[in-house]
Amino acid sequence: MKKIALLFAALAAVLIVDAQSLDAILKQYSSAINSDKLATVKTIKITGKMSAMGMDMPMVMYMKNPNKIKVTYSFNGMDMVSVFDGVKGYMMNPMMGSAEPVELTGEQLKQVQNNNVFRNELITYYNNKQVTLEGTEDVNGKPANKLKINVEGGNPIFMSLDKATGLIVKTSTTVDQMGTKMNVDSYMTDYVDTKGVVMPRKTTAMANDMEAATISFDLIEVDVPMEDSLFKIK
Repeated sequence: MKKIALLFAALAAVLIVDAQSLDAILKQYSSAINSDKLATVKTIKITGKMSAMGMDMPMVMYMKNPNKIKVTYSFNGMDMVSVFDGVKGYMMNPMMGSAEPVELTGEQLKQVQNNNVFRNELITYYNNKQVTLEGTEDVNGKPANKLKINVEGGNPIFMSLDKATGLIVKTSTTVDQMGTKMNVDSYMTDYVDTKGVVMPRKTTAMANDMEAATISFDLIEVDVPMEDSLFKIK
């Protein structure tokens, strides 16, 4: 009986250590991204580009605290716009043969919202107790803590946080592309601090170990004036 009690005590100690470790990792992450400072920021504007298949597409992102976002990609004189006005999301893509906005739902709507740095995906999942610590892995030659996010009704997302800085350096998930499963790894590099807002200037997406696209930020502006009308396309 005494041995069983000791076994349960040892098991409880392991679980407590794991919980404390995960808590410490998220605390380091929150400090690394200046989450307290970010909460006081009103707007963020990002100018950059997306490079894919040998093409560069200029990009502008507008974010207004807490939940408004607009992303515009330009190609051949046409603008592809995704927007969430705080209530609904829309996309306007003239390359598909129509200039009329289409309402976004489901996964497409989530993707637009997840671009908003004011809506921190990792902290939200952690508060909902959907995050577990899966160990460590090497990312770009440096040790990182590997977290697993259990997504309801979807494939899990893995996030790796650099042990030294606490910043996210890699995300991984499996997506279904027209009936075919594809492993997508994204690598975040070149972090910069702009008036307290900490963001990676470069994100490289790999699909089945092949480079699919790179998003790079040329200019990050904090607290620039933005009217709510900017986020309305319908």
